[in-house]
Amino acid sequence: MNTRLRMLATGGFLLASVAGLAGAQGTTDGADLTGAGATFPYPIYSKWFADYAAKTGVKINYQSIGSGGGIRQLSEQTVDFGASDAPMSDDEMSKAKGGQVLHFPTVLGAVVLTYNVPEIMRPLRLTGEAVADIFLGQITKWNDAKIAALNPGVKLPASDIIVAHRSDGSGTSYIFTDFLTVVSPAWASGPGKGKDVKWPVGLGGKGNEGVTGIVKQTPGAIGYVELAYAKQNKLPYAQVRNAAGQFVAPTIESVTAAAAGAAKALPPTTDFRVSIVNAPGKEAYPISSFTWILVYANQSDATKGKKLVDFLRWAFNSGEAAASSLDYAPLPASMVSMLDKRLTQVKLGTVGMAK
Repeated sequence: MNTRLRMLATGGFLLASVAGLAGAQGTTDGADLTGAGATFPYPIYSKWFADYAAKTGVKINYQSIGSGGGIRQLSEQTVDFGASDAPMSDDEMSKAKGGQVLHFPTVLGAVVLTYNVPEIMRPLRLTGEAVADIFLGQITKWNDAKIAALNPGVKLPASDIIVAHRSDGSGTSYIFTDFLTVVSPAWASGPGKGKDVKWPVGLGGKGNEGVTGIVKQTPGAIGYVELAYAKQNKLPYAQVRNAAGQFVAPTIESVTAAAAGAAKALPPTTDFRVSIVNAPGKEAYPISSFTWILVYANQSDATKGKKLVDFLRWAFNSGEAAASSLDYAPLPASMVSMLDKRLTQVKLGTVGMAK
């Protein structure tokens, strides 16, 4: 059943882009650098790599295989860099064959709750606690008193809620469950957070397209996908109450607001493995996150290492301008200056420090 539902998922920019990439994956001939990992940032990475190749002639091949796959390939040293929507754990970092791994945030995005309830004519309002109870299987009807109290004046149907979640290891799941763990003690003591957790209820779909397929073809369904994907596929999504008690829609501006507060609180010695879910601020969307490029601190190949550092410096100082046009939030300026300094920690073989 899940396979059939996944096949019914609609196209859209991200799905089409990843599908289009599939034919090129594994073809690294002529590439100066190779990377693999998260699907979420693929649209902007694709633009960055194309723009950078046009500017410098440096070709970067990127395999959009998911955050877990990116961490594995970096750890096995089969790619020059990895990409993930979830920071590596201390245990994962200790197993990386190339030594110390540095995390470089690139852009920001959000995870949104999308649903298939035709009777709801305006954006649904939810709290983190209500979302946790839905995904724990404790709220099972759309007209449950907890949902009704958050949506006065909205005629909610008495139909069953069908939960859709990711079946694959996913950075999107990590962000979503990180948020649920922060706002719900019951979730924190139960499934917890991770790229792949034991879901109490629901149907599993592979990728954003799998979850979307289930939601679109199942009346009463609710699932979570990335903001960029939801906007590109014109999916409805909920407003979520933030730490300041405000119901906030996921937008570039509300994700940027979440990042701004986090950037101010970062210590000079940060390793950038930071969560910004449920960030303070009236305008902050609470299910926001960075996505990261993962790089070995010691680059055994000085030539490739310099090309990687040069690309990242260009991305931070020039590539960020393209973020909002592709439904991502750019990094705060204060963070860009911190990351420029962090790039000097990358050692280029016997050449020494990156300049």
